[in-house]
Amino acid sequence: MDGSLPCNIWQGNFPDGSDAGWVPGPQTARSFRPNDYGLYNVAGNVWEWCADFFSLHYHKVTDLHNPAFTRDTGFRSLRGGSFLCDASYCNRYRVAARNSGTPDSTASNCGFRVVQ
Repeated sequence: MDGSLPCNIWQGNFPDGSDAGWVPGPQTARSFRPNDYGLYNVAGNVWEWCADFFSLHYHKVTDLHNPAFTRDTGFRSLRGGSFLCDASYCNRYRVAARNSGTPDSTASNCGFRVVQ
């Protein structure tokens, strides 16, 4: 990558085609520069599965610090957006962006982060 973008989001006209040299898909973890905390790809690249369940109103019923919605809703939280996000239709390639999916679903633009 040339480093002009801070994360892996759609490059080019969506959905007609992408800029020369960029192929839609997940990139390796260090393809883009880290954020100020030293973390790579916390926005864009792939939606990241989270441990908590999804609720539209979690912010009203969880703690302000490290909120976790633990009541099973049948949907898990996903955060951060993916390489399929483009400014023309999606502003969800940001850390605070939330999406949902069933635990048994899969897609090329969903993944998870392993931490130690």
